[in-house]
Amino acid sequence: MPGHAQLSIDNLIREGEECKALGIGGLILFGIPDQKDEFASGAYAADGITQRAIRALKQEISGLLVITDVCNCEYTSHGHCGVVKNGDVDNDATLEWLAKTAVSHAAAGADIIAPSDMMDGRVGAIRKALDDAGHHNTPILSYAAKYASVFYGPFREAAESAPQFGDRRSYQMDPANGREAMREIALDLEEGADMIMVKPAMPYLDVIREARQRFDVPLGAYQVSGEFSMIMAAAKNGWLELDRTILESLTSIRRAGADFILTYFAKRAAQLF
Repeated sequence: MPGHAQLSIDNLIREGEECKALGIGGLILFGIPDQKDEFASGAYAADGITQRAIRALKQEISGLLVITDVCNCEYTSHGHCGVVKNGDVDNDATLEWLAKTAVSHAAAGADIIAPSDMMDGRVGAIRKALDDAGHHNTPILSYAAKYASVFYGPFREAAESAPQFGDRRSYQMDPANGREAMREIALDLEEGADMIMVKPAMPYLDVIREARQRFDVPLGAYQVSGEFSMIMAAAKNGWLELDRTILESLTSIRRAGADFILTYFAKRAAQLF
């Protein structure tokens, strides 16, 4: 992914300062620990990489929104998003990990908690845990419609989070099923989500549009690593004009109904305005 790399905390601060100077409203953090284990212990450790990064950003940069991805795939030795029992991911057992991670992020100073695991019931578990810990005002941005997509490939390589066996289709959504997305969004909102996310973005513009028409809450879309990498590869080969493609792709996502966009093109797009 050209222009992107794993960052140490000192380099993250420089990145954050550059983003703020460009007028970018916020960052989302994905932590990669030095060591992984089958318990995802680095995800909810008080001194974990994400927790330390949050504290550093909040201490060094004012006015920059800090969102944290809450999942386990970057922290588990097997690369799955939850507790593995007898070769399968145990949905209910995973909720405790997610709740502990969310609370640790909020305690470190995260502005928004963004669970991306797609376990059933995780928004309710996280909301309860946050409230019980006194973080009543910490909002939840739920990846409510996250598809089991091929477009995550470059990120999984960069984040060292590819599953070591099987795949994630048992807990992420079938790309052919649009109606399920509406049910998942409705359930997450009932459980206490404040904002919702559709992921990926461009292959699912219809889902973004339908979600916009049905739900009157802040709606985000994630232009994922595969989308970024395809555009970059086409531009490198001279097939597409990079800057116009970036703006047209982002415009299509916004036109479909997204209020905000997570994109690897954020800095370059900001420089075009």
